[in-house]
Amino acid sequence: MTVATHARSVTADPSAEGGAPVVLDNLVRTFGATRALDGFSLDIAPGEFVALLGPSGCGKTTALRVLAGFEQPDSGRVMVRGGDVSAVPAQRRDMGMVFQSYSLFPNMTARDNVAFGLQLRRQRSQARRARAGELLELVGLSDHSMKYPHQLSGGQQQRVALARALAIEPQVLLLDEPLSALDAKVRAELRDQIRALQQRLAITTVFVTHDQEEALSMADRVCVMSNGRAEQVATPSVLYAQPSTAFVAEFVGVSSRLNVARSTRGVNLFGSDAPVRGDVHAIPHGDLDALVRPEDVSATVAGDGLGIVTHRSFLGGTTRLDVGYAGATIKVDVRSSEADAFELGTRVTLGLNARDVLVTGRRPAS
Repeated sequence: MTVATHARSVTADPSAEGGAPVVLDNLVRTFGATRALDGFSLDIAPGEFVALLGPSGCGKTTALRVLAGFEQPDSGRVMVRGGDVSAVPAQRRDMGMVFQSYSLFPNMTARDNVAFGLQLRRQRSQARRARAGELLELVGLSDHSMKYPHQLSGGQQQRVALARALAIEPQVLLLDEPLSALDAKVRAELRDQIRALQQRLAITTVFVTHDQEEALSMADRVCVMSNGRAEQVATPSVLYAQPSTAFVAEFVGVSSRLNVARSTRGVNLFGSDAPVRGDVHAIPHGDLDALVRPEDVSATVAGDGLGIVTHRSFLGGTTRLDVGYAGATIKVDVRSSEADAFELGTRVTLGLNARDVLVTGRRPAS
């Protein structure tokens, strides 16, 4: 069943009434000896959809809980609409939250679950039922309003949880890995539906996930986190094409790492000079590594080539080659229609397709 949003794939209107600007300012949160947030800062525009992406323990869930008011920071501020809400209790922050575990009341129907927040706000029963009906229609569950959670599928339960969060008309919507408990097909469908709803309502949304595909496909901007800090905040296209750190390059998408030496223009890569991303004077001293995406490397069959094809993976329109080169394995994407030329053991010459290359200090041998 599809969600009745009638939404268009457009950027959320930043002037929309429902969108609230949010600022997380130099947040620090410790748990014993663990520094979950270490000076974390992030500005979110009105109506923007921002994903917090990173591995387990990076601080993304703690950041969301501090924003929601479930955790108090040791220092730093949470600003919403220009006001400091750091000391405001969670129930008074006017935020809607959707959890990974749905957290529906098992003894309530879908309609009553959606209306629960309105009941706490002492709205009259007739208004509550009408608003719950509108939200269930919005998420495509009008025909299931009188069902109990155990009578609904996982995807349907999560849509009820989303409708419940939206019922109170929050100024900020918080999503804590809401799709991770669902199977792949339902997860893909629901992520598109959540994004369409968010765009239609133009509500400021913060989404926590460890799944890069979810983050890149849903968010206006993605904040990649590591060790309690923001490694890079950018649009999905910039984040993928121009990662600013080695951590981002290796966590988002696929990158190959290769030892390189300084050259006239930057570094010597595949036997040619390659420009360095960013300030060439900022290249670290000592030994260097370059990180390259599979689509940024070209492979040409050559009997005297220095690379050898060691593995092939069919990915549909492209085939990914593993090429042994200078003691490293370089991943290269070629068109599947041309992949027959790259049998295992074929010697190839490698080249760089990208305009520049990300360079970092050499990673110590493990």
